[in-house]
Amino acid sequence: MTGIAEIAGETGLNGLDGYRMTVTRPTFPAPGHDHDRCTADAINHAVQVCERRAQKFTPIRRQVLQALLSSHRPLGAYEVIEELAKSMSRPAPITVYRALDFLMENGLVHRIESRNAFLACAHDHDDNAMVAFLICDRCGSVGEIPAGRVAQSLSDAARTTGFTPKLSVVEITGTCAHCQKAA
Repeated sequence: MTGIAEIAGETGLNGLDGYRMTVTRPTFPAPGHDHDRCTADAINHAVQVCERRAQKFTPIRRQVLQALLSSHRPLGAYEVIEELAKSMSRPAPITVYRALDFLMENGLVHRIESRNAFLACAHDHDDNAMVAFLICDRCGSVGEIPAGRVAQSLSDAARTTGFTPKLSVVEITGTCAHCQKAA
């Protein structure tokens, strides 16, 4: 299975910005992969991140992350609530939003802007690392690749017009290799 850095032609450096993104997972996991192992690895990664940052990985934060890890597809906040309601009393939306904020601040979850949804992230990259999201139109899975060079190019182009960029999100829709093979 091809890793993120291999696809981008990089060796872990996230483009020109020098921020690191460690490749530990394929861009799109195979449909028959060991999802329990995948989830356990992601939870373990979250525990380690929180320990390194002296942050509390509370039960609700863990449960929200586990709900997002239930598939490799982004979930909206209310879909997270529905997933949680299968195994516990339905949490209040503010509780889930606070947990999502914490998880995003610690690089454990990304927001997919075009879908108004959230995606668990088990990649070990710096907080400032720029990534691009590859969104499969067929299966809904989302992959993540380094995008430092793209972000730098966009930022430079914006600055030449006098515009000062604040946030750059790169989302690319298409068809993943698994869906292409199945077609």
